[in-house]
Amino acid sequence: MLKPIFAATALSSFILMAGCSSALTSEHEKEQKEEQPSSQETEKEAETDKNNDSKESAQRQVEVDEAATPAQAGLQTLAHPESIPVLVNKQYSLPEDYKPADLIYPNVDFIFEDKIEKRMMREEAGKALELMFQAAEKDNMHFAGVSAYRSHQTQITVFNNYVAKDGEEKAKTYSAMPGTSEHETGLAIDVTTHDGACAAQDCFGDTNEAAWLAEHAHEYGFIIRYPEGKENITGYKYEPWHIRYVGVDTATEIFEAKITLEEYYNAVPVEAVSE
Repeated sequence: MLKPIFAATALSSFILMAGCSSALTSEHEKEQKEEQPSSQETEKEAETDKNNDSKESAQRQVEVDEAATPAQAGLQTLAHPESIPVLVNKQYSLPEDYKPADLIYPNVDFIFEDKIEKRMMREEAGKALELMFQAAEKDNMHFAGVSAYRSHQTQITVFNNYVAKDGEEKAKTYSAMPGTSEHETGLAIDVTTHDGACAAQDCFGDTNEAAWLAEHAHEYGFIIRYPEGKENITGYKYEPWHIRYVGVDTATEIFEAKITLEEYYNAVPVEAVSE
């Protein structure tokens, strides 16, 4: 009589344990489902990331004034020339009457003494230049300014002089047509060693100052605007002395990615892409 009772008890225990196991398994699966996002949630997050990327990309689009009449064929006139990281190049031109409203004389040395136009920069850029020159001095690097702001009329004269000297085609490889010069923004400056020996010359690239500039300029919001190996993108030959203020965040991103301002804005010329 004991054997049937034992068998019945064992069967009951097995059923009970099986039931508990089933319940635990169901509970475990439920917890896993709660921990893991649904496919809809994953898709929604992916869509959000995509939208954020699109927004960031859209913020980097060059804004042009569709109503403006370009000064030269093939150019588009910029809608916000006063923007700190504005892209000015052979495709995007400043309005013909543009003049920065906040020009100052930065308190730094230049290779000349006169307090003239090309000594000026926009205030934010000028203050950043002061800080950079001061930091360089602490590292025993001694800089001097060569040429900063140029008015539209001055750029006409500069460009025409180069054309008369070397012809238009060659002049365009190192000098900007009026309206497309970064110097007209008040945000760019050519620099050299304090003795001025290699002012706007290739030999500046071999100096310790040039190496320091390439490594540290972004910390103060500047970029080497026409870097080596990017001539087909910028349209200009390598100029280690020409620096452009774009703000610390933008400059750092450009420096770390080893790109140009054109690439930052996704505005690489079509001919450069096809090469």
